[in-house]
Amino acid sequence: SIGEELLDSAGEVMLRIGERTDAGDTFFVQFVARTHDEAMQRIMEIGEMPLPPYITTALVDQSRYQTVFAHDQKSSAAPTAGLHFTPELLARIREAGVEIREVELVVGLDTFKPISVDNPLDHVIHTESYHVPAETLEACKRVKQSGGRVIAIGTTATRALESAATFGELHGRTNLFITPGYQWKVVDMMLTNFHMPRTTLLLMVESFIGVKWRAIYAEAIEQRYRMLSFGDAMLLYRGATAVSY
Repeated sequence: SIGEELLDSAGEVMLRIGERTDAGDTFFVQFVARTHDEAMQRIMEIGEMPLPPYITTALVDQSRYQTVFAHDQKSSAAPTAGLHFTPELLARIREAGVEIREVELVVGLDTFKPISVDNPLDHVIHTESYHVPAETLEACKRVKQSGGRVIAIGTTATRALESAATFGELHGRTNLFITPGYQWKVVDMMLTNFHMPRTTLLLMVESFIGVKWRAIYAEAIEQRYRMLSFGDAMLLYRGATAVSY
């Protein structure tokens, strides 16, 4: 209930329960700390890595669930397509002439929330905070104009880029729900892992390449590919002309 206090093992008040969010299935909490750094220290001392529910074994090395692109600790889950990259691989990619730019999208709880309504378009998607540096969006525009391709690493980077182009805002909170029929503006190719059934991520994939995703998944299942966070990845090519922005 609102105002309820949770104590740590020493009996000290650690946090207080706040109001429920607009979605109704989560709520705000207030850490009892004098500074932001103190609150973060308490989280690191007491908290655990927010692993997806299908990972049932604790990680001995928690850095395994962290990408080489990570900076600030904000997301409720790792953008797992990025787990395929190492500093050595990034160096080889740069040596091949590929320009690498970064974006930020704070992964929210919809990563785990299945679509439970009969019509997927009625699904209410959580908003997520994103930030796309101006130089990143300009680099995407420049490379497309020169006949190159923009390759997004994961659905999170994809949503950030498309949100910036769709809303005309480089940062903010996005409720962009990418479904079949969406007019793609930036991303030409996408590296992504294999996702859970009945998720918004599968709808994004179908919007990107059409119903051929079913054949790809059938092949993956037949060949016993690994699914989800620590699984295999696929490189998808949209192959259609993007609209300008």
